[in-house]
Amino acid sequence: MPDRLVKLYDLRDASPLIDALNRRRIVIRAAMPYEKHPVTQWVRNTFNEAWESECDISFSNHPASCFIATEGGKIIGFACYDSTCKNFFGPSGVAQIKRGLGIGKALLLSCLHAMRADGFAYAIIGGVGPAEFYSKAVGAIIIEGSSPGIYRDRLSENNRANNPDAGDGR
Repeated sequence: MPDRLVKLYDLRDASPLIDALNRRRIVIRAAMPYEKHPVTQWVRNTFNEAWESECDISFSNHPASCFIATEGGKIIGFACYDSTCKNFFGPSGVAQIKRGLGIGKALLLSCLHAMRADGFAYAIIGGVGPAEFYSKAVGAIIIEGSSPGIYRDRLSENNRANNPDAGDGR
């Protein structure tokens, strides 16, 4: 899965989409530092441990580089940036039952607008899974020769479980 590049100076306004979600009582907003544990636990339980780790790092930035979608005070989606690498968007995900409402696009645009406000002209979306989504939502284009990119030589779950030295501080 190659990385994608997005022109941040050409982004569409996120407010119509966010306003439409607000009318459905879905709120898109920046996560607050005191929400780190519930957000990262939700990411782990809903998606996976690797995304939890990346999300955790986003709370080390000041301000936190994580946006969340909530409904009735419950998390239903998240998106991070500047966690895997500087100028990288992701990870991002929406609860399966809430997909198709525009939540993922609103989270994506919120993060990309924040990245533009931080002074970036372009953003990288690493190891894109749903390529068509990113192409349609923000005009993301393939970065040739970027697969596996920074995601090469990853530790496998099996590797960590079978390594007696893993995680013991040695």
